[in-house]
Amino acid sequence: MSDGDDIVVISLASLFITALVTAQLTASKVLAFAIPFSLPFTGNTLTLPGAALAYALTFFASDCYAELYGRERATRLVNIGFVMNFIMLALVWTTIQAPTFQFSPVDAGTFAQVLGASTNIVIGSLAAYIVSQNWDVFAFHRIREYTDGDHLWLRNIGSTASSQIIDTVIFVTLAFLLVPQLLGTGAPLPLPQVAGLIIGQYVLKLLIAFADTPFVYAVVGYVRSREEGAETGGFVFD
Repeated sequence: MSDGDDIVVISLASLFITALVTAQLTASKVLAFAIPFSLPFTGNTLTLPGAALAYALTFFASDCYAELYGRERATRLVNIGFVMNFIMLALVWTTIQAPTFQFSPVDAGTFAQVLGASTNIVIGSLAAYIVSQNWDVFAFHRIREYTDGDHLWLRNIGSTASSQIIDTVIFVTLAFLLVPQLLGTGAPLPLPQVAGLIIGQYVLKLLIAFADTPFVYAVVGYVRSREEGAETGGFVFD
């Protein structure tokens, strides 16, 4: 593997992990976007957890990685990301528990409230992650087999669209409805609001899946052009 290929591998893996841990930290904030039309349960406003923006990037990175380096390595990346979630949570928790300097610009309570992910968010996000990301890799390669390696756009959109609905339903249902009810870790949201979060999050993720397809083609095309240039002895520019 050349230095250029190493950079691509590291960049995609880094983007995946960075977006993943950012999603974990931003999941508790609920966003609201005005839209020019009305949808069931959401009306003219899309409501979604803040994690949706960062988490959508993980599917872009994993699809590029799966296309270039195969199912086995992509699955390995997903499972490493799962472990990194726990490391991030442990680091945040130990920082919250550490003593606070009296002149700290952020007081201990505010820091813990903002960065200390609730039990609901942790359980919901981890469960959604391990199921949806492994499904994404599986679906991506199953579509690839059915199309004999053609139609990259189809496996990118198809795998992401199906995995995103799995992720959205599991995360929102667990984090905002079932876990609060079962464990008593807060007040569960009413069903219409839960449905609104699911629709809002999925609509945004689906739009991102369509929008990122040209970038998937760009990344894959760049790497493969380098490989072809190396095989033919042509000039390859870094």
